[in-house]
Amino acid sequence: MAVDPLPSELLYRACDTSQFDFETTAELEDHTGLVGQERVLDALRFGTAIRRQGYNIFVLGPDGAGKHEAVLRFLASAAKKERAPSDWVYVNNFSTPHKPTALELGAGTGRVLKEGMDRLVEDLKVTIPSILESEEYQNRRQSIDEEYQERQEQAFEELRGKAEAQEIALLRTPAGFALAPVHDGNVVKPDEFNKLPEGERKRIEATIQSLQKELAETIERIPGWEKEHHQRIRDLNREVAERAVTQSMRDLRAHFEGLAAVSRWLDEVTADLVSNIGMFASGGEGESEQQRIVAAMQAMMQGRAGGFAQGDPFRRYEVNVAVDNSAEARKGGAATSRAQDIADAGGYIGGGAPILYEDHPTMANLLGRVEHMPQMGALVTDFMLIKPGSLHRANGGYLLIDALKLLREPLAWDALKRAIRRRKLVIESAGEYLSLVSTVSLEPDPIPLDVKVILLGDRYLYYMLSNLDPDFGELFKVAADFEDEIDRETENDLFYARLLASTCREENLLPLDRSGVGRVIERSSRQAEDAEKLSMVMRPIVDLVCEADHIARSAGAMTITAAHVDEAVEAQIARADRLRERSLEMITRDIVMIDTEGERVGQVNGLSVLAMGSVTFGRPSRITARVRMGLGSARVIDIEREVSLGGPIHTKGVLILSGYISGQFLPEIPLSMSASIVFEQSYGGVDGDSASSAELYALISALAEAPIAQGLAVTGSVNQLGEIQAIGGVNDKIEGFFDICMRRGLTGDQGVLIPAANVKHLMLRQDVLDAVDRGMFAIYPVEHVEEGVELLMGAPAGVRGSDGHFPAGTIYARAEERLAAFADNQRRFAQRSDEGNGAANRKGS
Repeated sequence: MAVDPLPSELLYRACDTSQFDFETTAELEDHTGLVGQERVLDALRFGTAIRRQGYNIFVLGPDGAGKHEAVLRFLASAAKKERAPSDWVYVNNFSTPHKPTALELGAGTGRVLKEGMDRLVEDLKVTIPSILESEEYQNRRQSIDEEYQERQEQAFEELRGKAEAQEIALLRTPAGFALAPVHDGNVVKPDEFNKLPEGERKRIEATIQSLQKELAETIERIPGWEKEHHQRIRDLNREVAERAVTQSMRDLRAHFEGLAAVSRWLDEVTADLVSNIGMFASGGEGESEQQRIVAAMQAMMQGRAGGFAQGDPFRRYEVNVAVDNSAEARKGGAATSRAQDIADAGGYIGGGAPILYEDHPTMANLLGRVEHMPQMGALVTDFMLIKPGSLHRANGGYLLIDALKLLREPLAWDALKRAIRRRKLVIESAGEYLSLVSTVSLEPDPIPLDVKVILLGDRYLYYMLSNLDPDFGELFKVAADFEDEIDRETENDLFYARLLASTCREENLLPLDRSGVGRVIERSSRQAEDAEKLSMVMRPIVDLVCEADHIARSAGAMTITAAHVDEAVEAQIARADRLRERSLEMITRDIVMIDTEGERVGQVNGLSVLAMGSVTFGRPSRITARVRMGLGSARVIDIEREVSLGGPIHTKGVLILSGYISGQFLPEIPLSMSASIVFEQSYGGVDGDSASSAELYALISALAEAPIAQGLAVTGSVNQLGEIQAIGGVNDKIEGFFDICMRRGLTGDQGVLIPAANVKHLMLRQDVLDAVDRGMFAIYPVEHVEEGVELLMGAPAGVRGSDGHFPAGTIYARAEERLAAFADNQRRFAQRSDEGNGAANRKGS
């Protein structure tokens, strides 16, 4: 059952650079598509094609896998084939100003309406005053005024003539009109009037009274004549305004012919312009600024929100372009592959449907908001202060959101779900939603929503939402699950080379030569912890190439070579190596006790991996086991568990090795053993079962009293059948023990036992390979506990024979003999206890 050490050829899979037919990556084209991600491609094709309610997409995968770039690259080609979405504008609602009207227009025509209305108002500011000052208008206005004056004068002249015929004068005084008697052409003074005979006085008084009634009737008719006068002027102004507005509006109406909603609104604009032609006569300056502000405040207090925030009477004719897709034609489908470009530009238009990445998904940024302006101590607003959200801008296309960022923003997740479920956009304020503010605001028309929302996050977040939010499964029915790794084969090596070529162009890096590409591929396998795989988590790879580029440029090189990549790797390790160095120092100074030479009973070197942020390194730990006779049953005490330092998986591993001991030894006799296992000098939590085989070796050594070679370290989990199972972090664990042996001096008897299933994962450092080639260090692939026992204890484990016993002298025979002795001693101890109890009972009786 001897296990031979692995040759160095199996410890590292080098990349065959002869398969590349290029000298540098500058010769390669950019990669397209998602190689090795067929499942994701199928999900994206399905999710973007189906237009049913709830079929939004959640893209899940590890951080750094390039999910954003890959999805954007896919959408860039898919969006070009789709119809350009509509523009949306908000305009004044003349009947209900606090409920602005939303109008849907053709792509790119929202700005046409806005510019058309601006030109219309500016034209009318010039045209209408010139018309009002024209000779024709002035003549017609003068004619109306003269007719009114003539009518009024004629009425008074008739009354004056009738009064004079009766010797009564009609006088105009500061207080109004008055009637007085006349004698010889002169007004009779009161003193003289009183001297007249009584009969004459009464006749004059009766005459004046009669004329007074006629004067009152004439004066009462004056307001009606004045009203008629004003109405005729208004009719004249309306006639002039209608002609001017209709003529100016003709081109604008022709551009939007066939759009009923726009035509209705233009009708309302025309009616309002005609009714308020006086604004143009005064140039909008008929009121003071303070008057306009007061009017705006009064309108807000009445709940109409129609006072207009800036007090400009012409502001109600403006157009607020909330969604402007005019940029589509200008961009013409230009492609991009970086999410940051989209975030910086505020969106990406692919010549068809819009693609938008929302980097800060607050409730306001998603749904839009209504802003307010302070005026005279109050907050006022109008339809021009409606600001669109990312759902508005992505409407008719695709909206990408980082799921974790979304969930971190208060109210944003629920707001997004409401919008998707209702399929319409209602602008909501967080303050109003929580009833924290009472400012009168607007109620803009909701906009129909047709957007494909794509959330991006890790797998844990996806499954957490699936389990905890019942709405999630209804609204995000498509999962696009990114592969962490792809097979390392010739086709994918070439894909990786093209991927690196694209990275160099995007990041403005020097090209890699063939050796540099090969070394990056090897590093990718090391990152994947599998010599037969390539990692698809690209962020560390891109960082490595950027750092190698810096080193190459500093050296004046024109390309990035394998040497530059190696130097970048070493620099990365050196920058984050403080904790590993302190750990090695504590071991080499014997502060942490780890033996790398000699033999010890019940003591073995286990291997673990420590993770500190992005840094991981292997660290050996001394594992010890002590055994003694138990009372009636086999019990293995896991000291880590007893003090709550052991995790559930570690505890499971200890219970499994207890099951192996119980099934392997004395199958027909109850075991009478008490054992304790501990990680020495471990002051933090321990979890995982990768040390369970090492714990089993320590326990067997203690039972058989067989010393374990301390120059060997062990990793691997074990099952109840004694099979050694694969574990993670095998490269770091081997290198962690090698570094200790290297610092103390390699003896040629040192090495590591690993599960045979982990051989395909080996991508070890060059110094480890060199030591293996010199015969100074060894890696042993172990498939079963018996193989590890023989390597560690220098004697065969033993196989139970047909007689039911292990061969004499083998490790298992010695262990079973000791367990049998424990059982005999336990029986004798129990017998003496029974005899002692019987004697005590007889004496007592």
